Amino acid sequence: MQLLRSYVADFVSLIFPRLCVACNNTLIAGEELMCTDCRYNLPLTNFHLQPDNIVARQFWGKLDLQQAYALYYFNKGGKVQNMVHQLKYNDRPQVGNMLGNLAGKQLLQNKGYASVDLIIPVPLHTKRLKQRGYNQSAHFAEGIAEVLDARVENYNLVRSVATTTQTHKSRFARFENMKEVFKLSHPQSLANKHVLLVDDIVTTGSTLEACGNELLKVPGLKLSIAAIAYAE
Repeated sequence: MQLLRSYVADFVSLIFPRLCVACNNTLIAGEELMCTDCRYNLPLTNFHLQPDNIVARQFWGKLDLQQAYALYYFNKGGKVQNMVHQLKYNDRPQVGNMLGNLAGKQLLQNKGYASVDLIIPVPLHTKRLKQRGYNQSAHFAEGIAEVLDARVENYNLVRSVATTTQTHKSRFARFENMKEVFKLSHPQSLANKHVLLVDDIVTTGSTLEACGNELLKVPGLKLSIAAIAYAE
């Protein structure tokens, strides 16, 4: 029976090859979603080992953060961009969970994340969520939560305004575009909690800043941030 299953799996893979979400090469037996070469050679930041890393410095004077982190460096046209594209636009939410697991294992090495109580993904507006079917940042959050033994809170922080795309906006325009976009439905439940706010890509940081400012209105709340990638 096991041999038959193996033959069937091999036959299916000939017709529908399993491809790495980063480099698009064919996966071999034992590999899931990402090939071994990409797992070891994608551009990790190791920001979990650098308290004053680039992401942390980006928010100095803007947000009172405990920790700041991104898993990978983002290069236009590179493998990380391809992977994030698969996650966001090709109906591959499981990629987010995988990346969250990888990030969580790194965060375990930094005692500053040990006190995280809740993980909150940057929310999508209900219209965008309906179109996509899932929030890519929520799946990244779920992957981290599995490793850190924390809880994901999906419904407290909400995006009340459907903003236009940020892609071609200047830093100032992005910041203006995000003003008063996010609201908390039950802020009292976050009092005195250490919240890890997660997003997919950090560019100017305007989205995380807008979310963070809303969260930090809660008495006693401590805030950290994490993302899949940092784009210089």
